[in-house]
Amino acid sequence: MNLNIDQQHIWHPYSSTNDPSPVYGVTSANGVYLNLEDGRQVIDGMSSWWCMLHGYNHPTLNQAIIDQTHKMAHVMFGGLTHEPAINLTEKLVKLTPLPLQHVFYADSGSVAVEVALKMAIQFWQAQGLDNKKRILSHSRGYHGDTFGAMSVCDPVTGMHHLFADSLMPQHFAEAPQCGFDEPWHDHYCDSIRQQLSEHHHELAAIIIEPIVQAAGGMRFYSPHYLKALRQLCDEFNVLLIVDEIATNFGRTGELFGVNHADISPDIMCLGKALTGGYMTLAATMCSAHIAQTICNGEAKALMHGPTFMANPLACAVANASIELLLDSPWQQWIQAIAAQLTQELAECLEWPHVAGVRVLGAIGVIELKVPVDLATIQPLFVEQGVWVRPFGKLVYIMPPFVISPTELSQLTLGMKQVIKTLV
Repeated sequence: MNLNIDQQHIWHPYSSTNDPSPVYGVTSANGVYLNLEDGRQVIDGMSSWWCMLHGYNHPTLNQAIIDQTHKMAHVMFGGLTHEPAINLTEKLVKLTPLPLQHVFYADSGSVAVEVALKMAIQFWQAQGLDNKKRILSHSRGYHGDTFGAMSVCDPVTGMHHLFADSLMPQHFAEAPQCGFDEPWHDHYCDSIRQQLSEHHHELAAIIIEPIVQAAGGMRFYSPHYLKALRQLCDEFNVLLIVDEIATNFGRTGELFGVNHADISPDIMCLGKALTGGYMTLAATMCSAHIAQTICNGEAKALMHGPTFMANPLACAVANASIELLLDSPWQQWIQAIAAQLTQELAECLEWPHVAGVRVLGAIGVIELKVPVDLATIQPLFVEQGVWVRPFGKLVYIMPPFVISPTELSQLTLGMKQVIKTLV
């Protein structure tokens, strides 16, 4: 593996070509392990950015792709359809809350958010309400890296502030302030209610990550906030978009984040774990009312159409992944992971350079008091035999659901050994 070519010519995510960070060649992966070119093996605590639910090289998912390859790898979705997409759609409509009845497939999570924003704006345009074209988002929110998605990410502390002058101006409420298990008080909705009261006439929708603000700081907030948000959207005649891309398919302990609050959004974005981490695929779902209203409008259609929409390989492996998940005791797995993370990370609270520790579902977070230097800390994790990729002040893990207790202990021990050295 010629890593010099990589260093000279490949631009990795959020990295500099002038001073590239070290990268590690992966030759293969099995279960929860990444096998590196230099012969070392590391436990993947990131699930390849939160999507590899069942681990790597899973025979059932491998076979799903092989079988579909013998039929067709891809076919355009304009005017054509295929069984993998139909089967996946049936699953998604059945699993997600009513009244979500229509599924629009996209290439990635960011594109799913773009589609959701367009749905919301077209919905109001079709009713002659062209003024309702702004989106209300939250501080500390993150919804993707494309331009529409960037416009609803945190404009101050988020990673996209450099583009502020080029983005569609949106409205922002303060981040949800009530912790997941904290007592609820109505004043936690003061900021969002004020924004709705002042701007509802120009708002097409509110967008929010349910329960977990992920890239914005791994913040876990109360399900009561989602309940209140649903009520406020109805009160002020604004659509509710829920970005489930990081939380869908069990990561928080419920199949979908909105299930913690027992609510249904008007529009829902799915992605990441949709295919069990095997291929890029996302989906934007909406109610029949939204779809019918859009299609009665001027365009008579939703104005979007990705080339690789509903790719058969991706749909086939998504079907297999969902079946694999639902046929497993995934809820017990998540509960066991959460209990073990809570127990094994608790000692970090006693360390002077640790600001906090929090766990929700299969997510464990150690928040430090000062940001880490990624180029320095990443090799230390690899030396411990774990793959953990922090950002800012956060050292966190989202392991595959199939991780064993022994492997999880190796992962948390490696985290703690490195964090101890930062004193």
